[in-house]
Amino acid sequence: MILALEYHRSPARFMAARGLTATRAGGKMSGMIAGNVSPMRLVNRHAPELPGDGWTRVTPRLSGICGSDLGMLTGRSSPYLSPMTSMPFVPGHEVVGETQDDVPGVPKGSRVVIDPVLSCAARGTTECRWCASGQQSRCDHITTGRISAGLQTGFCADTGGGWSRQFVAHVSQLHVVPDALPDERAVLAEPLACAVHSVRRVKVASGSTAVIIGAGTVGLLTLLALRQLTDVGAVYVVAKHGHQQEKAKALGATAIIEPRKAVRALRRVTTARMHSPERGDDFLLGGVDLAFECTGGAGGLDTALRLVQAGGTVVVSGMPSGNVDLTPLWYRELQLVGAYASGADGADFADAIRLAESAPLDGYVGTTYPLARWREALTHAADAGRLGTVKVAFDPAR
Repeated sequence: MILALEYHRSPARFMAARGLTATRAGGKMSGMIAGNVSPMRLVNRHAPELPGDGWTRVTPRLSGICGSDLGMLTGRSSPYLSPMTSMPFVPGHEVVGETQDDVPGVPKGSRVVIDPVLSCAARGTTECRWCASGQQSRCDHITTGRISAGLQTGFCADTGGGWSRQFVAHVSQLHVVPDALPDERAVLAEPLACAVHSVRRVKVASGSTAVIIGAGTVGLLTLLALRQLTDVGAVYVVAKHGHQQEKAKALGATAIIEPRKAVRALRRVTTARMHSPERGDDFLLGGVDLAFECTGGAGGLDTALRLVQAGGTVVVSGMPSGNVDLTPLWYRELQLVGAYASGADGADFADAIRLAESAPLDGYVGTTYPLARWREALTHAADAGRLGTVKVAFDPAR
């Protein structure tokens, strides 16, 4: 038996969580949501069985708490994703751990990070066209095969997840971590690979201008990827909290903008024209070439659409929620691009690990918690920005 945090779908608890978060400023999780109406349970459960050849047991060393996890717990996740999960599942897809079995190319005892996508290789199905082309994040078979439905590790009942003392992973998901890379940096490899992927989803012309909406984990790592992997010009970061602003400067932001001043600030630096509609927020005619929406909130996407010049591109990196006025998308003939997980047949992860070794990411994992303190951990993660933290993680062995 292993200790694990299990998620149980309950329509009543889902609606209660959604109602409670709607009454909080910014829709943040409260102690109540991590408590009385939470769908999470700390349990002793049977360790997941190896589904077949090429699978290994993994013992997590650190497992991050992601914004998509919080969206699920606060009732902000879209019901669109419900067929791509299986219950009850153990969350946790940002993991650095140690393998417990020999698999091809990865001997027992290897320290690894995982690509959480459960693609054709893991499921033992004939390769779909996306997996065959190295774009596993677009896999068409994530509800079929030898394991139950689950778009990723952390959403599949059969594999377990990182919020436990053991789960299983397929060799296709494993990336060995260099000895010199500490766990506190290695656990950032998965979100960093997602940031690398989002930057590669669009053509970033040399000298082009960009704005990043949000300076949490996703926003900061997107800034890092933009600076290190492209020839982008000015990059403006919309950051709410002081520690986020400092970290954005350290990663090469051209300027930091407070959320309520975003439209006016970009009007000045891009010489755009600002207009005020009868209802709703101001917008620009003109603006930047690219916007990366990294908050996952309706407000962030709405702002991004209002800051991009005609013919520009908005990349949705945060898991979207809420209703958005798409008029700018139509009127300004913008491109709206989604960026989910990582791709490039492992190249995104390879670059993420390399960047995690060299970039100034010390202190990004501010606090770790044992599984027994899960209520405190989730509440901290939901209010990480205000509390001066970038990433909160579980240390399941504690």
